[in-house]
Amino acid sequence: MRNLLCVFFVLFFVGFTASNILIASELPDFTELVEANSKAVVNISTVGKKPNRRSSNRQDGDDRLEEFFRFFGPPGSFKRSPNPQARSLGSGFIISQDGYILTNNHVVENASKILVRLSDRSELDAVLVGADPRSDLALLKVDSEVDLPTLRFGSSEKLKVGEWVLAIGSPFGFDYSVTAGIVSAKGRSLPTEKNENYVPYIQTDVAINPGNSGGPLFNLKGEVIGINAQIYSNSGGFMGVSFAIPIDVAIEVSDQLKTDGRVSRGWLGVMIQEVNKDLAESFGLDRPKGALVARVVEGSPASKDGILEGDIIVEFNDKSIERSSELPHFVGRVKPGNGARLKIMRGGKEISLKINIEELPEAGQQKILVDNKEKSDRLGLVAQELTGEQLNRLGIKEGVVVIEVKESAMQSGIREGDVITRLNNLPVRSPESLDKIATSLTPGRTYPILVIRNQTPVFLALKVPD
Repeated sequence: MRNLLCVFFVLFFVGFTASNILIASELPDFTELVEANSKAVVNISTVGKKPNRRSSNRQDGDDRLEEFFRFFGPPGSFKRSPNPQARSLGSGFIISQDGYILTNNHVVENASKILVRLSDRSELDAVLVGADPRSDLALLKVDSEVDLPTLRFGSSEKLKVGEWVLAIGSPFGFDYSVTAGIVSAKGRSLPTEKNENYVPYIQTDVAINPGNSGGPLFNLKGEVIGINAQIYSNSGGFMGVSFAIPIDVAIEVSDQLKTDGRVSRGWLGVMIQEVNKDLAESFGLDRPKGALVARVVEGSPASKDGILEGDIIVEFNDKSIERSSELPHFVGRVKPGNGARLKIMRGGKEISLKINIEELPEAGQQKILVDNKEKSDRLGLVAQELTGEQLNRLGIKEGVVVIEVKESAMQSGIREGDVITRLNNLPVRSPESLDKIATSLTPGRTYPILVIRNQTPVFLALKVPD
């Protein structure tokens, strides 16, 4: 019996060991990749005024996210300091032998001096060629007496979820630190200060920390497929979720920065939102999809070429729009002056449109003040008329402001301060017109209602009280 047990344990040990060796042999070996590419990664330090970074605009319900999205600054940079001077530390990588370097805009933003340290510990002064806050990218230039090592570009579009990726950077000032993980997701849209989403971020579980910002993200071929930019954290340190700017986006931006010193993006001129289950039902869709047009900017390409509020864009240049966050990425990459093909859902029917894309202008901030006028008590809410000044501040021609919300409307998401501009795709010009539209609606049914909240148009699915 003992002999049988001994034989069993021996066989078990041999099998277990062999399986572990087999598993280990299937894991990637990053040594050659690191040796071949580390010399083209640089450390970036700056001196300058510390920018006043504020939280991004988000819809209510997402407020808890505000403290979690972090840029990778130096250790302690997440705390506000009364000192207007600050030293920043980040990473970057060389993209040409004559000294062009890619990094994040927030690494060099407002810097009075930029210093680049190479792998041989030599230091070079860098000049800011151009920066693009919308993509958080910056292009630097250093002068060197010798040709500098460079990195090869891959394709972020060909990247697949589950692929191994590797990062090289300077977390907490520890030069040329290497971390690895997998691609967790693609096409992530992250909230920004101006509620703009022009970067379809790559999400990974690669360990990233302050100082990694601007460093390269590699695939197993040793090709750069992304630039490490942000993390999701409630501590300021890595918690398993990090985001990188796709290299395809970075190349387009850097080429424009090198040529023009600025970035030109395509502009459609619509404000959009996600289509959820209730909105899909209220608009007669079989399932949630597309980008719901909440506002058409006056004088924009969309207004000139026939897009209306309440349209749902389901296709752009033959690319299906499943989520609203996909549309800005597609539009932004179209060269201004070129045409684009759209498919929209309007009144339950699919319509094809051709739009002439123009250049994205700079957006401004607007505020609204509430004044007392006529009141309306329908649909479980009380609304009042807006003054001409208030309409101008919002950039609209008509609408009413909600000053009181009852439980029925509250359950549909209506809140005090919301400005109602459309109900059931009909314009709301006054409290009286809101009442008139409301009387034509069937109790118990759900209808789309367009409101402006925090200067942002939002469609809600309003259920009419029984």
